[in-house]
Amino acid sequence: MAASDILLFGKWSFSDVEISDISLQDYIAAQNTQAVFLPHTAGRYQAKRFKKASCPIAERLVVSLMFHGRNGGKKMTAVRIVKHCFEIMHLMTDMNPIQVLVNAIVNSGPREDSTRVGAAGIVRRQAVDCSPMRRVSYALFLLTSGARQAAFRNIKTIAECLADEIMNAAKGSSNSYAIKKKDEIERIAKANR
Repeated sequence: MAASDILLFGKWSFSDVEISDISLQDYIAAQNTQAVFLPHTAGRYQAKRFKKASCPIAERLVVSLMFHGRNGGKKMTAVRIVKHCFEIMHLMTDMNPIQVLVNAIVNSGPREDSTRVGAAGIVRRQAVDCSPMRRVSYALFLLTSGARQAAFRNIKTIAECLADEIMNAAKGSSNSYAIKKKDEIERIAKANR
């Protein structure tokens, strides 16, 4: 590991992260070219279509934590949560937490969804394939939603819940909210083919 290596939070390297799903490789920014020290770049990733694909994946996790009025806009709080979460994941799995997060995203993005098709009051659902960009965005949404629900009115901190959620999703365990939802979405889509 060279001294010039950029390490997330000064600890986790981007160089050994592998994205197993070939379709998501362009949409998960976890390679050396998108390496950052802090997931807080203040980049304008919404300014142009598909620009958010180049946003570091840890930062997209941070941003998707800032939901529900009282947490809105508190990015430093969200960065701190993700930092604690990565520490917990490293202690539990002995793996690079960035790799664990990437595995969780690959496992929890639904491949098929259903949309509403119809006019004049007759609505039926039609199964459609999910684009890789939507799979990544949806996976992040499901992971953070699951963690938020688990931490609400619970003695466990949000960082612990997020770490549990990501580790379960990375294993493909059905204890994960994201995996359960993904299976449900794909099951409904299959029924509406």
